[in-house]
Amino acid sequence: MSRIPAIVGGGLGVLTAVAAAAVAQQRRTAARERSRIEVGSAELLCAPGVRDEGLVLTDDGVELHYEEVGGGAGDAGLTVLFVHGYTLNLGSFVFQRRALTEAFGDSVRQVFYDQRSHGRSARAPSQSCTIEQLGHDLHSVIDQLIPAGPIVLVGHSMGGMTVMALAHQHPELFRATESGPARVQAVVLVNTSSGELKNLTLGLPSVLARLNAPVLPIVLRRAAKNAALVEQARTMGRDLAWAMTKRLSFAAKDVDPAVVAYCTTMISATPVDVVADFYPTLMAHDGRLGLRNLKGSPVLVIGSDSDAMTPLEHSQAIARELPEARLIVTENSGHLLMLEHPELVNQPLLDIVETALAGVPGVDQAVSA
Repeated sequence: MSRIPAIVGGGLGVLTAVAAAAVAQQRRTAARERSRIEVGSAELLCAPGVRDEGLVLTDDGVELHYEEVGGGAGDAGLTVLFVHGYTLNLGSFVFQRRALTEAFGDSVRQVFYDQRSHGRSARAPSQSCTIEQLGHDLHSVIDQLIPAGPIVLVGHSMGGMTVMALAHQHPELFRATESGPARVQAVVLVNTSSGELKNLTLGLPSVLARLNAPVLPIVLRRAAKNAALVEQARTMGRDLAWAMTKRLSFAAKDVDPAVVAYCTTMISATPVDVVADFYPTLMAHDGRLGLRNLKGSPVLVIGSDSDAMTPLEHSQAIARELPEARLIVTENSGHLLMLEHPELVNQPLLDIVETALAGVPGVDQAVSA
């Protein structure tokens, strides 16, 4: 019997050595990739100038930071409203922001905001960090910043789930009336899900993936209780953060290291207790009721073939719920498609916006060269 502990101990020793070697390799790789960041490449990630910024007050008293680009509320014929994903902020749409500005100028008003507890928005109570409340928040943004006029909604990941919650809560925004067309002219859903995320594998082997569902919530709860220590460890482990961001967010091996650095900084800025706050609602999310209210609306669904966070089958499931929707499947791409291959999001988005503008009287519909 004495051989069993020895065998187990030996096995753990081997696993520990393998894990240590893997971490060391990841650190070397991360350091090498960071050294490839070209001088001046950060300028590519600088968004066009903000025309206006401020705060939106939600129905439960949380202040949300927003930014506007392009024409003002009275000048633009159309507003494109962007809703970002889990652990990100409004900067995740930097390439789309530039593309729309270059194409449409002041004919299109762009509105971006940080979801509660993310970016520059105020921290919200843990119990309010739900997809349902995010839907109410989105309605507050529309009510206070876009009280009239046509809208195109763009949601990435958790932002797409937020749009589904809004559609469930306020179907009137998506329906034409006798007095005019629907407020929401079109919806773009990028790398998102209508549910069943509890089966998420995170790209892990099947054996480890099966452990993820029961173990990860416990790990996150404990991390949240020791947030200060965890945050200190995160700042010390920037190489590991780089490696994890690249693994879970991108698929292309040649993704620009400046983009990886940009995303790593953005994700690392989200406190670990905020990560823990939103995890349960993501796992419990069921957006099918919201999708029902999107039937009849122009909907574009974009999914990635190597998305470790919201795998392609989730985009395909949304398309099955919305037979009239257009589904685009992108190759060699991961969860942060709009940053990894911005052109694969920009062009169909420009087409959607141009079509929406065609129905707005008195607006120059020509897209800039």
